[in-house]
Amino acid sequence: MADRTDHADALTAARRRIDALDEQLVALISERAGIAVDVARIKAGRGEIDSDYYRPGREAEVLRRVQQLSHGPLGGDTMTRLMREIMSACLSLESPLKVAYLGPEGTYTQAAVYKHFGHSVSAMPLDDIDGIFREVDAGNADYGVVPVENSTEGVVSHTLDQLVVSDLKICGEVALAVHHHLLSRAASLADVKRVVAHAQSLAQCRTWLDVHMPGVVRQAVASNGEAARMVAADGDGDGAAAIAGWAAAEYYQLPVLNSNIEDDPNNTTRFLVLGTREVPATGDDRTSIMVAINNQQGMLHRLLTPIADAGVDMVRIESRPSRRMAWDYNFFIDVVGHAEDPPVRQTLEAIAEQVATLKILGSYPKAVL
Repeated sequence: MADRTDHADALTAARRRIDALDEQLVALISERAGIAVDVARIKAGRGEIDSDYYRPGREAEVLRRVQQLSHGPLGGDTMTRLMREIMSACLSLESPLKVAYLGPEGTYTQAAVYKHFGHSVSAMPLDDIDGIFREVDAGNADYGVVPVENSTEGVVSHTLDQLVVSDLKICGEVALAVHHHLLSRAASLADVKRVVAHAQSLAQCRTWLDVHMPGVVRQAVASNGEAARMVAADGDGDGAAAIAGWAAAEYYQLPVLNSNIEDDPNNTTRFLVLGTREVPATGDDRTSIMVAINNQQGMLHRLLTPIADAGVDMVRIESRPSRRMAWDYNFFIDVVGHAEDPPVRQTLEAIAEQVATLKILGSYPKAVL
């Protein structure tokens, strides 16, 4: 009996400590929010416009510091997610951000928006990637989020093509682990006659579909959110199923027939955050450039030599048809560092002397995982 009483007393004491800490947390978050309101007043007095309230570099620095300060038992990623939501809510008191993304609701791009900006933003679903570029460029959205590459299926070519012709800057990136689920009101896999998804998602689940659903029609659509919307609208009359994430399952109230059907369990998609302003250096950055080279022997070697000579880390290179003439290409290159860092700046200057065109697409903080 005494042991039971001691345990009850210990539990009561622990709960009282939690209650006391909760009071402190609420007070501190409220104090932080009050300072955010003060910041808004100061910036308004200086005549700064709404989208100046959000500083990608400053946010990345805060989140990295949170990761460094976190020593458990909650992991750094969990602490980062909690802090991001606090920052998002406080920023909304200054000026709510409008962020355009590839819709409809329930897409992975929407999940990338919330991972990067938190949920206290006005998320604007659009029908296509072109529309995202247009809305941000026109000032109807403060930022846009677009997919750029997948770890198994490679680049999203339409995003690269738009970066060539757009004046927008890359001001951030998001790495999102992608887990695909089969959503349907059909009673079983045997009742599914058609699988609907984005073309890349169909490709990322190709082996699973070949093994478990051979012969079932596969239909590519603009996004996985659109696939879920179509299946939800059709009901179960035609035996349709969508490949999408948990967010789409919840939003469209679709049952999950099978979970994690992607062929690669490490499947990750990288997204770019687009804006109209350049981002200052943070000390942990990435720079993306596009170059057009003259079609001469050894030209690609001359393009890459300055990067190697400067000791700059090149983490990505892709080629895309330039559309200027047949068999002419643009090269997209990512390097570690900011365009204003001396080694990167010198490298870009050396590359510019070798190529027909060099366009700095943006220098931005590396994704905070």
